[in-house]
Amino acid sequence: MNIVVVGLSHKTASVDIRERLSIPEAKIESALAHLKAYPHIEEVAIISTCNRLEIYGVIKETEAGVTEITQFLSEISQITLTSLRRHLFILLHQDAVRHLMRVSAGLESLVLGEGQILAQVKHTHKLAQQHKSINRLLDRLFKQALTAGKRIRSETSIGTGAVSISSAAVELAHIKLENISNSRVAIVGAGKMARLLVQHLLAKGTSDITIINRSSTRIKELANQFPEAQLNACPLEGMLPALAQANLVFTSTAATEPILNRSMLEGVITSNVILIDIAVPRNVDADVQGLLMVQSFNVDDLKAVVAQNQESRRKIAQEAEALLEEEVETFDSWWSSLDTVPTISCLRSKMENIRAQELEKALSRLGTEFAGKHQEVIESLTRAIVNKILHEPTVQLRAQQDIEARKRCLQSLQMLFDLDTDSQYI
Repeated sequence: MNIVVVGLSHKTASVDIRERLSIPEAKIESALAHLKAYPHIEEVAIISTCNRLEIYGVIKETEAGVTEITQFLSEISQITLTSLRRHLFILLHQDAVRHLMRVSAGLESLVLGEGQILAQVKHTHKLAQQHKSINRLLDRLFKQALTAGKRIRSETSIGTGAVSISSAAVELAHIKLENISNSRVAIVGAGKMARLLVQHLLAKGTSDITIINRSSTRIKELANQFPEAQLNACPLEGMLPALAQANLVFTSTAATEPILNRSMLEGVITSNVILIDIAVPRNVDADVQGLLMVQSFNVDDLKAVVAQNQESRRKIAQEAEALLEEEVETFDSWWSSLDTVPTISCLRSKMENIRAQELEKALSRLGTEFAGKHQEVIESLTRAIVNKILHEPTVQLRAQQDIEARKRCLQSLQMLFDLDTDSQYI
């Protein structure tokens, strides 16, 4: 079995391509089922965020499995394979393992060291478990990656002062406006990104903030997290009048189609407004760029802002790389040891059969009365002897780092004990 990741990110594709490959959580289950139905894919997990879509798979045959995943991506995006390939990256085996750990640690994020990605990787793992699309290999890999991400954040200062997409958006607004603290702000959406937007706006001294959302409950939940802020609430049907009163608008909803476009805003926007869309798929249609009083930005426009903060954390990232290599080695050692499992399992099974047969013979000779009194003690004794005999070979086999040497040891055991490992489940 081989581990592979096929995907694209802010490094390889613009937002208009990324949004076509974004998979909302409501469709993750069907996407996993679709991928699992391919003949060469044994396990699969999907990371889908505003800046990346990555499909991790355990596949029977590398070339065929990669072809099946790329075909799936072409189908869901309705982009031809020829056009799509130039945006994709494909990583195999140890490179795929290392990449997931880098993603979990925030080293592959638009904002170096950002913390939100760790929760997203954890959620990916949870969904894959819930929908039964992963087994032993990917389950262990994601657990190791989560351990790596937590370790990087606890043993380095990469996350200290690290900005998020939301704070980068607020920083962009701060650059574009003379005085953001006096701005009339509207935020469309009431999820995690909106919460971070409010947090960073308040830190800049902004107090006039209106939250626009379909669910009034979500607005109340958000407002309860900032009791000192007195956020204004607005239902979705009142969105356009609320936008007309604002000079700074952020959009961050899970909508799969734009919720704002040129025809909706024409005649509504009568004074200058900055519109910053941090959603993928985009909430704001590209055609608003032509409106006279609107300056429109999306997540790709945040790169220049983020670049100012990257250099100071790049040196810290080098420390993180060394720690990640330790986690990669830990996973590789475990992965390599899996080829010992069939032989060890088969040997233990054979020893157990011999133990049970000889115990039965011994008990029959001792007589019913003696056997009845002492069977438990004798049973425990024979099991302990077998376990002690098998302990050292098992430890030495699993600890053997040289692949060829381990193969020779396994072959010797199989020959000496006449083991049929083909019947063992791996």
